[in-house]
Amino acid sequence: MASQAFEEIVDDFAFLDEWEDRYAMVIDMGKALPPLEDALKVPSTKVEGCASQVWLHPEIDGQTFRFRGDSDAMIVKGLIAVLAALYNDLPLSEVGKVDAPAELARLGLNEHLSSQRSNGLRAMVERIRHHAAEAV
Repeated sequence: MASQAFEEIVDDFAFLDEWEDRYAMVIDMGKALPPLEDALKVPSTKVEGCASQVWLHPEIDGQTFRFRGDSDAMIVKGLIAVLAALYNDLPLSEVGKVDAPAELARLGLNEHLSSQRSNGLRAMVERIRHHAAEAV
C-alpha cells in the first residue's frame, strides 16, 4: 500500500549495505525538506512525545492528504521526509489503513533508532492518522 515515493526509498535502502549509509541518506532527505514557516510552529502543530521539537502541519486538498513538517534535529527531519513519502498524496480514507510499523520495518528503522526516536516516530504517525481521521 506504500506510495511510489516510499517504494523508491525502500529500493535505495536496499542498495546500501551499512546502516551508517542509510542514516546519512535519511539525514540528507531531512536537509532537502523545505523548512516549515515559523508561523506554523505553534502548539497545535507540535507533536508531543518526541525528544526533539517536531511540528506537523496537515494540508487537506479535497479528499487528498498531505502534510509538511519540521524538526530541530536533522535525523528527525529526515524521518519526517520518510513519513511524507509514505503518506503524502494518499486519499484521506487510505491514511488510516497504512501499516506504518510494517512499512518502516522494510527500511530497518526499528533496529537502529533509539527508543526515544522510535517513540517520537510513533507519535508522528499517530498525529498524521489523527489529522486524516479528523478531516474525514
